[in-house]
Amino acid sequence: MQKLLRIASIIDNINEWIGRITYWLILLMVLVGVWNVVGRYLGKFIGQSLTSNALIEVQWYVFDLVFLLGAAYTLKHNEHVRVDLFYKDWPPKRKALANFIGTIIFLIPFCVMVIYFSWGSVVSSWQILEKSPDPGGLIRYPIKSMIIVSFVLLIFQGIAEAIKNWAIFKGQLTLKEEHQDGV
Repeated sequence: MQKLLRIASIIDNINEWIGRITYWLILLMVLVGVWNVVGRYLGKFIGQSLTSNALIEVQWYVFDLVFLLGAAYTLKHNEHVRVDLFYKDWPPKRKALANFIGTIIFLIPFCVMVIYFSWGSVVSSWQILEKSPDPGGLIRYPIKSMIIVSFVLLIFQGIAEAIKNWAIFKGQLTLKEEHQDGV
């Protein structure tokens, strides 16, 4: 079990690192968004275009990255949406078992399905080197690839969570240890 917990820790560290980068992407997204608004109105005032379709698409793409790359980080920190009508009052071992079963039965199969059904679209986008139909727009194939990347990261984080929850259920790890060790 210790080897599995080390693997979970490595996955946690990778997704923590990616999540911290994603924080900076939020700042970038806001700055580009502010520039798009200010540039539009200031441009009208001075009679010169100060924004473009490319900048608008950059804002969309950065938002996509925040959402897609933030998913595994959110799961790692147990901040995802949860309907916890019963769950909140359960003891830690029962919560761990519910999380383990939910990850194995729902999360990982869902991620695999998203990858499976997205694969063709992503490959097709790369084959034609897809670009935005808007004048001055950006290429689309790299951002479409992030769908696959993000769900692979989510699968790995799901595996890490399953390992940790199984260890909690078996009494080999406590919730306190998990949060202290980053395991």
